[in-house]
Amino acid sequence: MTYRNLEHMTDAFIEVTGRTLEEAFETAGIAVVDTILDIKSVEKKTERKIEIKSKDLNNLLYSWLEEIIILTITEGFAGAGFQVRITKTEQYELEATISGEEINFEKHHFKLEIKAPTFHLMEIREEKPVVMRFLLDL
Repeated sequence: MTYRNLEHMTDAFIEVTGRTLEEAFETAGIAVVDTILDIKSVEKKTERKIEIKSKDLNNLLYSWLEEIIILTITEGFAGAGFQVRITKTEQYELEATISGEEINFEKHHFKLEIKAPTFHLMEIREEKPVVMRFLLDL
């Protein structure tokens, strides 16, 4: 369960890996929050729930990244722990529990503001390990 920043001139280009698809999505959540603020300073005091439905994996990832950005930037909640469950029937369904706390900029050290995720350069390889790449517009 790791992530790394890849070279890109203007935006955050991130690659995550996980043993499972769920673990890769959890790591993507961590990567987004850690791009915005210092995730190591976030305590797991309260929980938030997110549910997403999507027709395919790329749209599911896009919606997931968007929800994490909204939760952090708009709602002022910094997530530090992510538990994701993904099921596939006629569509993909993601249910997540995110543990963290309300943002305190003195404590959490703001880094960058993310405008939105993008489909440009998005890639999901369901292998062992699962590898996902995505671009965040800064």
